[in-house]
Amino acid sequence: QVQLVESGGGLVQAGGSLRLSCAASGRTFSTYTMGWFRQAPGKERELVAAIGRSDGGRSDASPYYPDSVKGRFTISRDNAKNTVYLQMNSLKPEDTAVYYCAAASSIFTTTRERYAYWGQGTQVTVSS
Repeated sequence: QVQLVESGGGLVQAGGSLRLSCAASGRTFSTYTMGWFRQAPGKERELVAAIGRSDGGRSDASPYYPDSVKGRFTISRDNAKNTVYLQMNSLKPEDTAVYYCAAASSIFTTTRERYAYWGQGTQVTVSS
């Protein structure tokens, strides 16, 4: 089992940047596929980035981004620190949402239902 704690959210003007962090507990962090999701009021939770596991020098699949954030968001992980990051650049008001970090013990997946572990979320607000 893994516990996840997000940080780094806040208020930023359109065009600005934020970096979210997600600290994970446990010794098997490198074996999890990690994802960042977001949920805006009245909308479903959607995946904005995912990165495969990377244990023993092997990694599963290149990072995934939907078209809505591709070229603006970058996901990365530091297995030595049990942390996954989401660098968000050129932010837009429509990026406003609660952002969640999640972990999946399966091979690389973009399916929300396969992410079994979730953080509490961090609010990102982009003003116009």
